[in-house]
Parts: sequence; C-alpha cells; structure tokens
Amino acid sequence: MDDSGSTVPRRQLGRYLRELRENAYVTVTAAAKELEWSAPRIWRYETGQVPMHPNDVEAMCRVYGASRETVATMRALARETKAHGWWHSYGEAIKDWFKVYVGLEAAATSIRKYEADLVPGLLQTVEYMTEVISTDHPQLAEAERQARVDIRLRRQRLLARVVPRAPQLDVILSEAVLRRPLRDRAAMARQLDALVVMSDQHNVSVRVLPLDAGLFRWASAGTFTMLDFPTDVREPEPTTIYMDGPCGAVYLDKPHEIEVYENVWRSLAERALSGAESRELIRTIAKEMSSAA
Repeated sequence: MDDSGSTVPRRQLGRYLRELRENAYVTVTAAAKELEWSAPRIWRYETGQVPMHPNDVEAMCRVYGASRETVATMRALARETKAHGWWHSYGEAIKDWFKVYVGLEAAATSIRKYEADLVPGLLQTVEYMTEVISTDHPQLAEAERQARVDIRLRRQRLLARVVPRAPQLDVILSEAVLRRPLRDRAAMARQLDALVVMSDQHNVSVRVLPLDAGLFRWASAGTFTMLDFPTDVREPEPTTIYMDGPCGAVYLDKPHEIEVYENVWRSLAERALSGAESRELIRTIAKEMSSAA
C-alpha cells in the first residue's frame, strides 16, 4: 500500500511550475533541452506524479526567470512533497499558503462543503465577509481589510466561469449558521436572501441540516470541504479533503481518508432538508432577522 502521504503539495507544485513555464513562453521541449532532462521527466513533475528535490525545482525556476521569492516558495513546497502527511502552517516559508487551496478550488469539477459555523466564502455577501474578516483580524487597516474582501469576491467568480465549465457547488449548512446573526441583523437577513438567490443557480445547491436532525456520522469532523477533479484525464487526481483553522490547514487524499469523509457526507445528505425545504427555512429565518433589526 502506498503510504507516501498526501499528494496535494506535489500536485500544486506541478501546477505552479507549469504556470511559470507557460508564462515565460518556454515549451516543454525547450525546458528539457536547457535542463538536460527528458521531456517526460518535466511532464511527470508538472502533473505531480513524483516528489521533487528542492534543487530540481530551483533549476526549473531559474530557467523560467522566476523571482528569488518565488524560488524560495517553490523550494519550501518541494520539501513538503516528501512529507508523510500535510499540515500546512500559516507561519511557514509559504506565506501565500491559501493560494494552494485556491489553486485546487479552481481546478475542481465539484466542491462539496459542510459548514458548521459560517456561510461559506463562495456564498458570502460583502457585508458578511467584511464582518467576518474584521472580527478575525481586528488589527487590520481598512485597506488591508478591503484587499481581503476583494480576494474573496474574485474567488466567487469561479461559480460563474464559462471556460473551463464552472464547478458544481453542493453546500450543507448547519441551521446554526443561519441563526448566528451579524451585528447588523438587517445585513444578516440580506445574506440569507442572497443564499436563496444563489441556490437557484444551476450549479449551486444549498441544503440545511436542521438542529433537530440528530447526530450524523463522525459529527466530530466539523467543517470540511471535499474537492473532486476531472476523471477524463490520463492521471486523475484523487478527491481531496480540506480543513483549516486559525493556525493552519490540513489536506487529506489517501483512499481510507476519502472513504471516511464520503461516509460523513452521505450521512449529512441523508439528514439535510431538500433544496426546496431549505429555501423555505432560510426565507423564514431571514424574515425573523428583518423583524428583529
């Protein structure tokens, strides 16, 4: 059995390297000639099939004219490709840790998300995300807060993407998410109204797990995201489970890990309200929020 750990770091490293090469207008053949490697070797690296030595990564980056900071980031990510599990700490050399998740999110054909506490970032209104960011980072200057809002808004464009086709987003929300108000209850009502509107999109499903639904399997799992990738390719990527918190993010993609979370998702889906019932409940809570505002 392969116990080489998560393939997430090397798959994302491969994406970064391919992007660097293409942005430098260097073909695989030209890169192979310059590096004195075979073209298949570069292809295996770019598709994340094998772990990479940081020195090989640096050699590729130099051929592509990458900045010193990019080289350092790529070397740090290469070191992770040999790890047995992958806990990505925010304080490590890869300062832009979240780009790894955003890269996976953009490559996914399907995103399944269970949220126990907050409206998911892809479905947040500006008012909602602004309060979440301000609450988490009270020390941020206004310009920095706005920059974080802008990043989240750019991520939301994913759902309206035409080429490649936008992913299917299936969300199951704990009823507690809907009942946890913002300081401005009218703003929370507007967020709930927006959820109803967004759930009408052809590629978005929002279902509510009622508070009286009882326990679901592995309820201790908490909030998580499951990303599925294209299957009509030579080397399909495995489903990846992502979870994060204030100090880091964890990625799981071993077969037994995927199986556990597939069971969790199935258990949640069995207990959640239908799409129509969920919209009705969200509208009801939105009215309650409006009257209390």
